[in-house]
Amino acid sequence: MRHSTDHILSSHGGNLPRPAEFDKLLAKASEHQEEVQAKLPGAVEWVIDKQIECGVDIINDGEYVKAAEGGNYGSYMAARSVGFDVRDTPEGTKPKRGFTAEREIPDFPGFYKSGLWFAGSGGPIRPGFATPGGQMINFGARQQTCTGDLKYTGYDLIQADIDAIKKGLEGKSGVDGFVASLGPLSLGAGKTNLHYASEEEYMFAVADVMHEEYKAITDAGLIVQVDEPEFATTWSFYPDWTVEDLRKYLDFAVEIINHSLRGLPEELVRFHMCWGSGHRPHVHDIGFEHLADKLLGINAQCYTFEASNPRHAHEYHVFEDLKLPDGKIIAPGVVGHYTDLVEHPELVAERLINYAKLVGMENVHASTDCGIGSRVGHEEIVWAKLKAMSDGCQIATKRLKAGL
Repeated sequence: MRHSTDHILSSHGGNLPRPAEFDKLLAKASEHQEEVQAKLPGAVEWVIDKQIECGVDIINDGEYVKAAEGGNYGSYMAARSVGFDVRDTPEGTKPKRGFTAEREIPDFPGFYKSGLWFAGSGGPIRPGFATPGGQMINFGARQQTCTGDLKYTGYDLIQADIDAIKKGLEGKSGVDGFVASLGPLSLGAGKTNLHYASEEEYMFAVADVMHEEYKAITDAGLIVQVDEPEFATTWSFYPDWTVEDLRKYLDFAVEIINHSLRGLPEELVRFHMCWGSGHRPHVHDIGFEHLADKLLGINAQCYTFEASNPRHAHEYHVFEDLKLPDGKIIAPGVVGHYTDLVEHPELVAERLINYAKLVGMENVHASTDCGIGSRVGHEEIVWAKLKAMSDGCQIATKRLKAGL
């Protein structure tokens, strides 16, 4: 990744809208896989051009390949690994952990029973995304389970991802490409281990699985974005934990993540975390001040995190006391999916300047809080937000260079 003294670079969380015809085709992907694969490169080139048109500097394939495989942010790994199974939950079994909003359910029982919330990253009904409805806080009758040796099998699939984005980048100058890939905690921590002798052995095996995908991406000269919302949302899964309990766990989490990144060039690794960024109150999110020093222990060059939504927009103050290590980059979210309102470029600039004055302009990239492609009301809003982010980068750059 680039340290830029010319202008603040911009990127985003990964998920982006798809061309209408390609989106319709994906709805029947299982019946039309050959056609999907034939049209995938053209769709990826379309979304690359859209990002460039919006002024984005570090771009991706919109995560189209995951959708083409019938998956999304995390479920796509079902087609790229073996050793996991789904089994009936034994009667009387307690869940391994709570839900994304476990700490909030007692405070907002009506909201969580209303059907306005969708477990995980959803929220109000959004076109092209999950449609919430009904009681969403009961423990499921089936659970994801590790039942055998874990192995990565998705070499051909990740290569298709790499080939599509590299083809789409041909002839495009001044931009860098990244591929979003699931973090080891998000793949393994919520599943029940029935195969390995210990949780530690199991999680290292999960890290080995993801290492294969990360290596394929960086070997191709692309940036890998490790998507790991689990890093912050674990706090919500275990409502009885203290901050000290969480920080002890994060020491183990950093060890697991770094094992998955072993041997990879740090300058091609970007780490993303969020607070299980669904449309909900978020009153019990763990404060960034309890995470940030642990975050910097991950062997990545760039760290991207939620920073624009109303629960976390103030947390740039963390870097008043925490020194960003030499060579590192932060990419705070300066626009987000929490609202359909398009952020004003002046607000984007203000947010970027707050960080740049603390860590240096060359060490700041602009990003989105999380993936925004399917979590705002219409794709037009996505492109407007990305353009506002790019415009804000220009304003912030001009003011910082002028010493304002």
